[in-house]
Order: sequence, then structure tokens, then C-alpha cells
Amino acid sequence: MGFYKIIGHQGIKLQITNSIKLNRFSHAHILVGENGIGKSMIAKEMAMKVLGKSEFKQYVDIVEFKVPKGKKSIGIEEVKNIIEETNKKPYECDKKVIILYNSDKMTEAAQNALLKTIEEPPSGSFMVLLCEKLDGILDTIKSRCQIYKFNRLSQKEMVVFLKNKFPDLPKEQVKSVLAFSDGIPGRAEKFISDSFLREIRDTVISMLKGLNDNDLNSSLKFSTYLFNMKDQWQEILTCVLSYIRDVLIYKETGNEELIINTDKFEDIKIMGEMFSFNKLNDIINIVKDTKEKLGRNVSPALVFDSMLVKMQEV
Repeated sequence: MGFYKIIGHQGIKLQITNSIKLNRFSHAHILVGENGIGKSMIAKEMAMKVLGKSEFKQYVDIVEFKVPKGKKSIGIEEVKNIIEETNKKPYECDKKVIILYNSDKMTEAAQNALLKTIEEPPSGSFMVLLCEKLDGILDTIKSRCQIYKFNRLSQKEMVVFLKNKFPDLPKEQVKSVLAFSDGIPGRAEKFISDSFLREIRDTVISMLKGLNDNDLNSSLKFSTYLFNMKDQWQEILTCVLSYIRDVLIYKETGNEELIINTDKFEDIKIMGEMFSFNKLNDIINIVKDTKEKLGRNVSPALVFDSMLVKMQEV
């Protein structure tokens, strides 16, 4: 594929390319960012550059490890396999790259077991750890790795990504995809391919419009739906904020062209009449608080119930 074909992350790509060219490439790296943001593509391109390969395919000296099926974490047994593989000599040339996905899912004991290999890797061996958050990585490991933090793509970069990946995507759908993806290419791909994500948009609209009924039981009927979709909480809350953003803009300007969710414009108008500016801002703060709690693994059932009650009360 080549770095030049990966949209965004220019600074990271340049830093990696220069370090390899100047023979200053660290033996251990951490790529941190949200799922779907492009970490795995960058990791694979890093590995290919290290091996001096240009054709995009599977190479025996690029070894990938993931959380085993049926497990929620990477334990000592898995790390033993990683260490064993790292200590094997490269097969094709004099370099080998180990890519470890979801490295923040390693148990503390597993990370401690891997530490020595990261500190003193075999000659020609490189390790790339991918994670969503650095909080789950021990400081002793972080201090021995080159860390790259991935930011969300800009609107312009996302437009380029969609044009390249989905050239036949109707123009009227592009804005909706941009709103839902929130700068994350993988989320855009999911939205286009998965019908249940489009269902989320419709359900969130119904939920927000129902807040005007002043009927708590009516609002709480969505609680079961939200709990059943708890693994998609980021998508749900991103969708809520996208609609509220559109309602705020419509109330301020009345300009339909500035609306992102153009296919829901009639619903946006209705909510513009329903909600005051204060209530819209209160909803934004409630959603931010909900995000923070879910990010700390607070019970989704309690968090969603609380969110719906607070939205109804403001």
C-alpha cells in the first residue's frame, strides 16, 4: 500500500520513515489511538519498511498476535509464545517485526513477563504494540518504547478517504457518514457496511424527540435498547452529539447547508423548536459525563438509566 496511500497521520508517517532511513528506528514502539483510526495499517507499513519490502502481502518475518478467541485479556501463556517467537531468528533476512494488537489488554503479570524482552530484544527484532489507551500499559514498558499518539482525521482528510474508498457513495450520504465517523475511518466503513449502525441513527432520533413528552417511562423504554447495544456506546453517543450539534447550528443560523445530518433535516427542525439553547447545552454535558463514566467501565445499565433521567429532567 505504501505510507503515501494512508490518509492522515502525516507527522507519524514522516517520523517513522526518517528514523528508518537514518538507521535510528527504535526496537520497541507503541501506537495509541481509537479503534479504526489507522494504527494497524501504519504498523504493517512500518514492518514492511523495516524489512525493506514494497509489495503488500503476508511475510513470515512479520508476526502478529491478538487477544485469543474466547478471552478478554492476554495472559502469561500468550506472552510466553510472543517471547518464544521473538527469540527465533528471522527467516528471510536479518530482521523480524512482532505486532501485538490490543496490548493494553495484557494482564500486569503478562506485561512484566514481556518487559525483559522489550528491554533487551534479540538482534534484528522489533516490537510494535497497539492499544486504545496508554493507561493500560505499565510505565516500565512505556518508558522503553517510542510512542506515537494517533489523532482523529480532519474533515478534509475524511472526505479524501471516502472518495478513495467509496467512490460511488452518494453525495447526500457523505455528510451522514462524516458525522457518524467523527474522524475515524474504521467507523465510517462500519457505518456504510452495517445496517445496525443506521438503525442506531434512527433510534437516537426517536429517543431525542421523545424527551419533549415529559414522560420518564417513555424515555426509559430506550434503556433496554441502549444496554443491548452497550458495546456500541461510542457510536451511540457520537450520534447523539452529532444531532445536537446540528440542532444548535440550525437554531443559530437557520441554514440547512450547514447541517451534517441532511437526511434527518425535518427531525432537526422539529428538535430546534422543542429544545432551548440551555437544554441543548445541558444534553451535551450529560453525554460527556456519560462517556467519561463508560470509559471507566461503570455499569452500562446504571449509566444509561442515569443519562435518560437527566436528559428528561433538564
